[in-house]
Amino acid sequence: MDKKTEKPIKEYQKKKKNGRFSKFIVTFVILLNVAFTLGVFYLFLKVGSEPTTLIASWFSFTTVELWSLSKIKREKEKNKDEY
Repeated sequence: MDKKTEKPIKEYQKKKKNGRFSKFIVTFVILLNVAFTLGVFYLFLKVGSEPTTLIASWFSFTTVELWSLSKIKREKEKNKDEY
């Protein structure tokens, strides 16, 4: 391969690799939310009451994490377009 075709391939591979982590985190958080919800349902069936503060705290935490990840992604895209 010559240098002209090498550069676009490396840029594509780098771009493809950069998106993997954020996709993994988003998928992981969604799975954690599903598991947490199932756990709360089970707890509610056994005990008869729900941990309201824990539920609010959990979902606010995961929402902030996903929002922060999207903000980082937006800033990277914005800075990439400026150069």
